[in-house]
Amino acid sequence: MRRRNQSADERPLRPDAFIRQAMGAWGGSVWRLALAQTGSKEDAEDVYQDVFLRLAQSATEFSSQEHLKAWLLRVAVNRCHDVARLRSRRPAVPLDSMPFEPSDAGPLSPDEVRALWEAVGELPESMRVVIHLYYQEGYSGKEIAGLLGLEPSTVRTRLQRARAQLKTSLGGVDYDQSEPVQSDDGPSGAACPSAG
Repeated sequence: MRRRNQSADERPLRPDAFIRQAMGAWGGSVWRLALAQTGSKEDAEDVYQDVFLRLAQSATEFSSQEHLKAWLLRVAVNRCHDVARLRSRRPAVPLDSMPFEPSDAGPLSPDEVRALWEAVGELPESMRVVIHLYYQEGYSGKEIAGLLGLEPSTVRTRLQRARAQLKTSLGGVDYDQSEPVQSDDGPSGAACPSAG
C-alpha cells in the first residue's frame, strides 16, 4: 500500500504547551533577529508568526534547547531572506521605530544606541545577520557558521568587515571594545550592537 504525502494542513500540530514554552524561551531572539534583518515591525511580526507556525507543523525532533533555538533562528533567517526578496515591491519602514531600552544599551546613551542600530540597518544583509547573531544572541563564530551554512573564516571576515563599515558610518567611533574575531569564541562583553 502506498502512503500518500501529508500536506502541511494534514500534519498533526505540536502541543500548545510546547509552542508556548518555545515562544517564551526563544521568541525574543526570533523577534530581535527578524526586526534587525527586516527593519520593519510588520515584517518582523510576519516572520515571528511564520517561524512558530512552522515549528508547530514541523516533525523535527530536537535533541536539546540549544538545538531548538538554532532551528528557530535558522528558520527566521530563511524567512527574512524571503521577505528581502519581496521588499522591492514595497519600501521598508525605517529602523527609527525600533524600541530602544536604555537598560539594554550597556554603557551607551540612547542616542548612541539609535545611531549604532541605524548604522547596523545600513549594512548588507549578510553582515547584519552575523553582527546580530554574534553580539545580540551570543553565538560564537563557529556556531554562526553552522547556523548559516558558512565556513567559520567567512563569518570572521563578515564580522570584521561589518565592524570596519560601522566604524566608518559612525564617523570613526568604535563601539566594539573586543579584540578582532580570530577564534570561535563568542562576544567578550563588547558593546557593539547589544541593544535591542
